[in-house]
Amino acid sequence: MRRLLLILLSLIPLLGFSQVEDVNNQEVKDFTATVINAQTEFPLESVHVINLNQVKGTITNQNGRFTIPAAVNDTLYFSYLGFKTQKVRVTNDMFRFGNTEIALTELAYALEEVIVTPYQLTGYLEIDVKNLPINNAYQYSISGLNTSYEAGNKSPSAVTKVLGAILNPADLLRNLFGKKPRQMRKLRQIKEDDNIRDLLASKFDRETLTELLQLEKVDIEDILNNCNYSKSFIKTANDLQILDAISSCYEEYKVLNRN
Repeated sequence: MRRLLLILLSLIPLLGFSQVEDVNNQEVKDFTATVINAQTEFPLESVHVINLNQVKGTITNQNGRFTIPAAVNDTLYFSYLGFKTQKVRVTNDMFRFGNTEIALTELAYALEEVIVTPYQLTGYLEIDVKNLPINNAYQYSISGLNTSYEAGNKSPSAVTKVLGAILNPADLLRNLFGKKPRQMRKLRQIKEDDNIRDLLASKFDRETLTELLQLEKVDIEDILNNCNYSKSFIKTANDLQILDAISSCYEEYKVLNRN
């Protein structure tokens, strides 16, 4: 009987602390809060919320409420069109009281002059097509690899472009991600979260991407330049396309380096 009692007592801690723990041994559990407009105090619907530590994303409902896995000291990133992005550190009090409100501030934009017709068009298709700029970026695929490379226009030959696109980024990527092995795991986690991917697909400022990967914008540009992505792609692609480009470049480098 005493032995049975000891076994039951030993199981109590396991039952009481069954939540998942993160790498810092902090208890991860569901965190719920409300996002409101700082000016009107009305709830904001469809605000994107990302836990930068757990690499999990969600959006607020029509009442501005959201629930996301989080641990104490995790950083939540809030993004909403027309509002200033905000980062909030999760505290013990937020879990304890359970009525946390996050206020987002509206952005004031100064409208600039918009040029609707940057090219002199005549209305005749045969003439107008010749006057449009030509994108000299090329895509090349290599047998055995899942995706193709945009080789850009800074190499003299197609073969040099393809080889340079794969081999040049080795040192840079190793320096950036070799010192931060968790960042490559983050890349894979980001690609598996639909809420994060939807947010990245709607953004072009690299702000969310730099927060997720803990890289500077110049680092992202260096990676893509060394992978021979064209300047037009680096400038015009959305954050999701940039993320996939970085991931593909690194994954294919690893395959070739392993061989």
